[in-house]
Amino acid sequence: MKAIQRFACGLAVAQLFATTAAHAGRSCEQKPLTTQTIEQGMALAQRTAQALDAEHARSGARVVVLARAGQDLSKYQLRYSHLGWAYKTAQGPWRVLHKLNQCGSATGDLYRQGLGEFFLDDLWRQEAGWAVPAPALQAPLFELLTDPRRSVALHERPYNLVSYVWGQRYQQSNQWAIETLAMAAEPGVTTREQAQAWLRFKAYQPTTLKLGAFTRLGARVGAANVAFDDHPNEKRFADRIETVTVDSVFHWLSRSGLASAPQALALGGTTQ
Repeated sequence: MKAIQRFACGLAVAQLFATTAAHAGRSCEQKPLTTQTIEQGMALAQRTAQALDAEHARSGARVVVLARAGQDLSKYQLRYSHLGWAYKTAQGPWRVLHKLNQCGSATGDLYRQGLGEFFLDDLWRQEAGWAVPAPALQAPLFELLTDPRRSVALHERPYNLVSYVWGQRYQQSNQWAIETLAMAAEPGVTTREQAQAWLRFKAYQPTTLKLGAFTRLGARVGAANVAFDDHPNEKRFADRIETVTVDSVFHWLSRSGLASAPQALALGGTTQ
């Protein structure tokens, strides 16, 4: 009976997500979720919840930076594709606040989801990655993330998958996440420009993607959520696209002491 109930629940969720076109860090190809995909996503969510609960019991941490591997980005030497802020609610379960792109459009919105929804996707690799913000950042982050007004203060709807790290014309998912971190860490930050100034002060280094002219042209023509017109000409025409990636965020957080070294959990085992 429990197995039937789990399958019925999974089927209902699959039907819900079949009509949802909000994604980030994965392909916009529309494919129905299979029973296997649902089971794997739920299993990854459960194991991640257990690991985060163990971290909470050990250190008291209520907020982590949580990542997933929705796309194969290995040709760019990148492990993860998308991150969000996971926080532990007073009721117990972890919730994730993150930005998702409306596929086929040039806009994005913020979503609050459970771990099951976060990982219930056609992931490239069934793996979760996370880093624990420093103790001094825990309370400010938790207060901001759970505040309906402040948590959306730096959100910009115009979306660009490869938006320029120091630009304000567009905002991609990972960019929103670290700009929001700046707002939580520094009370004087109220604008994206100020958030980016704080990130520069803290020595954040974006990923530089080597994208030639034909690649850029093809991406711009083929997708509404990809643009290069916010990048400085001297960088763009030199095939240097500087944008925010999960891997660069993890490296920076660990290097700067703003968070612990990243940890990874994959179905079938745990890695560091």
